Amino acid sequence: MEALHYLLMKAHTNLNRWLMGQAAALGLSPGQPKVLECLAHNGESNQKAIAAYCEIEQATVGSILARMERDGLVQRSQRDGNRRSLFVSLTPRGAALSRQMSALFAQADLQAAALLSPQEELQLRELLERVCTAVRQEKGGQLS
Repeated sequence: MEALHYLLMKAHTNLNRWLMGQAAALGLSPGQPKVLECLAHNGESNQKAIAAYCEIEQATVGSILARMERDGLVQRSQRDGNRRSLFVSLTPRGAALSRQMSALFAQADLQAAALLSPQEELQLRELLERVCTAVRQEKGGQLS
């Protein structure tokens, strides 16, 4: 059997390749599907919250949001006179693409679990949550 790190990487690569191909067919670039999912799930959010949800740097989120705003997927606005923090929400076009991506994410989940029983799928989810907790990176790129 392959090493755990390799199997995790291989599963991620194959799933991500399919999802990014589907997202590209919708006109989305890397990073945008996860931001759409975040905003659909959490509603209006600031850049820091989006970065935390997507597990990427705030500066990277800023670049993704700039392209998404340019393409009419999101809008940024100030709230309650807070000039330092912009809040991001989906436009109608962004919400429609979010629904399409949600269906693709569900399809990917079904494909990934196609050879598993419902109990095995639940167990896999629980085990992957524990793996994520165990390898969550700390600042400086060191494993915890």
